[in-house]
Amino acid sequence: MNLLTIARRTLALLGLSLALSAHAADASAPDTLIRQLSIETIEAVKADKAIQAGDVSKIVALVESKILPHVDFQRMTASAVGRFWRQATPEQQTRLQAEFKTLLMRTYAGALSQVKDQSIGMKPLRAQPGDPEVVVRTEIRGKGDPVQLDYRLAKMGDVWKIYDVNVLGIWLGDQYRNSFAQEIGVNGIDGLIKSLAEKNAKAAGGKA
Repeated sequence: MNLLTIARRTLALLGLSLALSAHAADASAPDTLIRQLSIETIEAVKADKAIQAGDVSKIVALVESKILPHVDFQRMTASAVGRFWRQATPEQQTRLQAEFKTLLMRTYAGALSQVKDQSIGMKPLRAQPGDPEVVVRTEIRGKGDPVQLDYRLAKMGDVWKIYDVNVLGIWLGDQYRNSFAQEIGVNGIDGLIKSLAEKNAKAAGGKA
């Protein structure tokens, strides 16, 4: 199994975790948030046949309604776009967020059928009281070697929000930043938006 496949499957677990558990999770402490999301995820996967079968419309609808309360998606998109984010107009930023979100949701949906009997192991939180940003480290345990899955969270008011994910040592923002920069270098920010939109349409079976 190559790194991209593992990353997709692991990110799928993250997406489902957020989608199904956001309503019940305590976001006042970062490790508590991740622990609750992770535990409920495993139970949700085992209980939902439609999710196991990869029902894209159901998964996307759930993610749309539940993921945003626990993710700073603007910051996540800005990290992936890198230094070009500040050059984008507000309209371009909005379109980038929309297309990037669709890309990730399709990735989650396409991989959820692969999530079966995994469990989550939490690692000690290395943070000081008052830290505005932390990394919560976990691993997915199942058949084969454990898969590293870490989260970067920032405190926003009284709650914590995820803004980056690390799979096997690769942060999500870093994973996309180089390819996005190459696309922008050749075709500009509008070119990246167009490229993402085309990929999303193709993944949706040609439907916009």
